[in-house]
Amino acid sequence: METIDWIVILITLIFIVTYGIWKNNKHQNIQDYIRGGNKARWWTIGLSVMATQASAITFLSTPGQAYHDGMGFIQFYFGLPFAMVIICLFFLPVYHKLKVYTAYEFLESRFDLRVRTLTALLFLVQRGLAAGITIYAPAIILSVVLGWNLNVMVLLVGVLVITYTFIGGTKAVNVTQKQQMFIIFLGMFMAFGFLLKSFPEGVSFFEALKISGKAGKLEILDFSIDPESRYTFWSGLTGGLFLALSYFGTDQSQVQRYLSGKSLRESQMGLIMNGFLKIPMQFFILLVGVMVFVFYQFEPAPLNFNPKALEIGRNSTSSNEFTTLELENINTQKKIRTALLKGSSQEEINQLNKIDLNQRKKAKEIIEMANPKQETNDKDYVFISFVLGHLPTGLIGLLIAVIFSAAMSSTASELSALSATTTVDLYKRNIIGKSESHYVKVSKVFTLVWGLIAVLFASVGNLFENLIQLVNIIGSIFYGTILGIFLVAIFIKKVKGKAIFWAALISEAIIIVIFSKDIVGFLWLNLFGTILTISLGLIFQNFFNKPNGSKD
Repeated sequence: METIDWIVILITLIFIVTYGIWKNNKHQNIQDYIRGGNKARWWTIGLSVMATQASAITFLSTPGQAYHDGMGFIQFYFGLPFAMVIICLFFLPVYHKLKVYTAYEFLESRFDLRVRTLTALLFLVQRGLAAGITIYAPAIILSVVLGWNLNVMVLLVGVLVITYTFIGGTKAVNVTQKQQMFIIFLGMFMAFGFLLKSFPEGVSFFEALKISGKAGKLEILDFSIDPESRYTFWSGLTGGLFLALSYFGTDQSQVQRYLSGKSLRESQMGLIMNGFLKIPMQFFILLVGVMVFVFYQFEPAPLNFNPKALEIGRNSTSSNEFTTLELENINTQKKIRTALLKGSSQEEINQLNKIDLNQRKKAKEIIEMANPKQETNDKDYVFISFVLGHLPTGLIGLLIAVIFSAAMSSTASELSALSATTTVDLYKRNIIGKSESHYVKVSKVFTLVWGLIAVLFASVGNLFENLIQLVNIIGSIFYGTILGIFLVAIFIKKVKGKAIFWAALISEAIIIVIFSKDIVGFLWLNLFGTILTISLGLIFQNFFNKPNGSKD
C-alpha cells in the first residue's frame, strides 16, 4: 500500500474513536451507559441495527460467497422483513412497557430467575464466541494478504473498539456506527463503480449481468425442499425468519440498539428501516462479488486467492505439478471467457466450469499435502485480493478502512451487549443495593473483561469454511432455543418457569447433537430448536400439572 492509503486508514480510525469518546464520556447512571439515555432517533437506531449485523465478515466473506456460489445466499434474508414486523408488534411493546435494560429481564417477570439466568448464559456463550470471530476475521485475512502480524492486528482492532465502548457505552456505539455505515457505503459504492469502469470496452453493466447469468451466478431462487441444502427459498423464509426473530428480538446486541430509542415509535421505525434496507444492502454486496467474478473473466484469477496457500503450493515438493496446474487453469479461464462472450451452449459452459473446479480442487490437495494445517478455502480472500491487486491508490486505503469500520461497529455492539447482560442479569440481580455509579463502573469493567476475552479467542481462532457462515452457524445452534423461550413467554401463558427451563435445556442438547451429526442444513436448526422448545414446554407443563406431579 502507498502512503496515501495509510493516511486514509489512520484518519478514518482516529476520527471514529475520538468522536465516540468526545461525544459520550459522561454517564450519571446505568441508564445513560446501557440505554444511551433513551435519546436515539429512528434513523440512528436503523443504522445502528444494520451496522451491528454488518461486520467485517460481511464485507470480506459475502463477495467471495457470490464469486464462488452466486447470488443464492440472498435467500438467507428472506424471512427478515417479516421478523421485523413481528418484533415491532409483539416484542418491542413488552420491552418498553417493562422498561427493561436487557431482553432477559422480561423472562424473570414472566417465568422465574433460573429461566432468566439460563437464557442470559446461552446468549453470553454464543455472543462471546461471535465477538472473537468478528475481531479475528479481518485480522487473519489482512495479516495474510498484507503480511501484518496476526496478533498485532487482533490487538489493534480489539484496543480501538474496547477504548470507545469502555468510555462511551451505548451512546458511543450508536453515534460511531452512523459514521462507520457512511464509510462502509461510500467504500463499497466506489469499489462497484471502479469495477464497472474496469471492464473492457463494449462490456456494459448489462452485458456483465448476461455473462454472470450464463455462468450461473444470478440463480437467486432455489425452491428445492432438500433439508441438507443450506440456502433455499424455504430455508430462508422459515429458518431465516426464526433466526432473524431470535437475533433481532432476543439477542441483547440488537435489543440494546433499539431500547435506546426516544420512544416506542422511534424504536419501531428504526427496525422497519432495517427491514426495508437489509435485503437490498446484502443484494448489493453480493452483486459486487458477482462483478468481481466478471472482472476475472478478463483478468487471470489466481488458482487460490489466499496468497499464503498459493506460496505453499508453489514451494511444495509437488511444485512442478502445481505450476502446471496454474498454466492449465489460465488456459481453462481463457476458454470459459470465450464461451461466455460468444454465447456458447450452457452445457459447454458447465463442462468448462467443472474443469476449472477440478483444477482448483487438485491445487488444494497439493497445498494440504504440503501443509495439512493450511486453510485452503479462499472464499474470504477473494474480495480483499481484488482490492489490493487492482484498485487505485487511495481507494485501497478506503476499502481497508471499510473492513476496520465494519469490524469495530459489530464488535462494539457485541461488547456493549455482553457487558450489559453480565451487569444487569447476573451481577446487579445478585448484588443489590449499590449506587448507580457503582453499577456504571462494574459495567465498564465487564466491557473490558469481555473485550479481553474476545481478543484472546481471536488470537487462538482458526478459519472455518467461510467466516460469515461460521457466525450464522454459531447463532443457529443457540437461537432456536432462546427464541422458543421468548415465544412461550409472550404467547403461551399457561407454560410456567419450571417447564420451560427443562424444555430449554433438553432442546439445546438435542440441537447440539443434530448439528454434530450434520443431519440438516444449519438454518433449519433455528426452526427445529424453536419448535422443540415450545413443544417440550407444553408437554412438561401438562406433566407438572398432573395431580401426582409437581407444580410451579
